[in-house]
Amino acid sequence: MTIYLPIAELSVNVFIILGMGAAVGFLSGMFGVGGGFLITPLLIFYNVPPVVAVATGANQVVASSLSGAITHFRRGTLDMKLGTVLLLGGLVGASVGVWIFSWLRRLGQLDLTISLLYVILLGIIGSLMLMESLSAMRKAARNQPATLKRPGQHNWIHGLPFKMRFKKSRIYLSVLPLLLLGFVIGVLTSIMGVGGGFIMVPAMIYLLRIPTNVVVGTSQFQIIFTTAYATIVQAATNYSVDVVLAFILMIAGVIGAQYGLRVGQKLRGEQLRALLALLVLAVGVRLAVELIVTPKDIYSIAVGGF
Repeated sequence: MTIYLPIAELSVNVFIILGMGAAVGFLSGMFGVGGGFLITPLLIFYNVPPVVAVATGANQVVASSLSGAITHFRRGTLDMKLGTVLLLGGLVGASVGVWIFSWLRRLGQLDLTISLLYVILLGIIGSLMLMESLSAMRKAARNQPATLKRPGQHNWIHGLPFKMRFKKSRIYLSVLPLLLLGFVIGVLTSIMGVGGGFIMVPAMIYLLRIPTNVVVGTSQFQIIFTTAYATIVQAATNYSVDVVLAFILMIAGVIGAQYGLRVGQKLRGEQLRALLALLVLAVGVRLAVELIVTPKDIYSIAVGGF
């Protein structure tokens, strides 16, 4: 069964799109990430123009993150105060990101920039997470104590000014790194169509020493509003949000997120981080291959700025 996407100007199999949305939603609920780092490359692999894939992929992230965040809110594992501070930085970053997105599109370098950013970020973050999680799993097998610092222990970040107390996360921390983290995530959301959870989750765990159970819900809370804002601005500025594609992805993503949430609760923290790291690396390698291998059609004709 095929359906025509008016903005992407492409006919697609609706069941394949539903499968993509459900799979990404499942992984979103399982790992506590928005899933944009998966859905955007998947759409590009399916020949959806990168401009549309980025803007529409961000829209799908809203649905899957909303589903997971509501569940975490009901369970008391969402720090609203911490999420709000992150959100303030995210909104500013998303605005800057849309401007950069439009500028790169005018230069004709948007597609290459998106692919390179994915390869670099996914490669670095996936490698670091995999090494840490494997180390933690080896120590657990040997019954050695984990080296991960507990919430409340200090590092150089805790010496920064403008501190605020976050009771739910049990930390007393400067808002500066939180605003900066939110800003970076906002920029990446607009340029790459990601929720930023694959960066935010490790940063909150390893740099800010926030409990993992609170990190997941808080990350999804911030992702909801940052990606929603980025989607609206992208639609108004670049006219690149395909409503039909977004609607299909949202329906499947919400359903998949609920099942992923149940599976994620049955795995230990280091196991979740190892699986997420492997997933991140797999997507990065696939994109790197696309950049290196000679395409079947060496020449292409751009239509409508895509």
